[in-house]
Amino acid sequence: MILRAWLSFLLCVFLAVSAGSVVAQNSPEHVASIEPVVRDGKLYIDADIVFEVSPELRNAAQKGVPIYFTADLEIISKRWWWFDRVLVNEQQTWRVVYNALTRQWRVGTGELSLPEASFDDALSLIRSIRGWAVADVADLDTDKEYTGRIRVRLDTSRLPRPFQIDAFNSMAWTLATPWKDFSFSISDSARDPS
Repeated sequence: MILRAWLSFLLCVFLAVSAGSVVAQNSPEHVASIEPVVRDGKLYIDADIVFEVSPELRNAAQKGVPIYFTADLEIISKRWWWFDRVLVNEQQTWRVVYNALTRQWRVGTGELSLPEASFDDALSLIRSIRGWAVADVADLDTDKEYTGRIRVRLDTSRLPRPFQIDAFNSMAWTLATPWKDFSFSISDSARDPS
């Protein structure tokens, strides 16, 4: 009787873990692919992100409220003798804003912003991250396995104060992909392409 109860408990735990991983894979927001690329002595990250914005978020953006998305990236060197060493802990933030006077969308990072025809066109730059320089190849060891993870989220901390309160109380303002793990190594030919 105790064995049967114990087996039932283990089966329930296994099913709950399996269901959780299936939900994470079928999540509407996720990192579809990630590719570390070495060019010109730098490590770049290319990633494809899948997400949809809520009608409330789209409506606020169309009224001129700046919307911020942030990509978080970590690259770790595993160590058996101590805690893992964090080599890269980077963030990149995009600002999407609509100017009602010019009837134009703009998306950009830092001081650089590009004009776009629509809100979806502006979001396509965030959905397709290309050429994000995150590290110098000289700081990475050859033929060593590195692990990393990336996610993209709606950065509500940068919203105007009234919208921060609304975002805190509403699920429509919560958008974040789960962390996506990846691994890579640097070859000698990538380090010295000559």
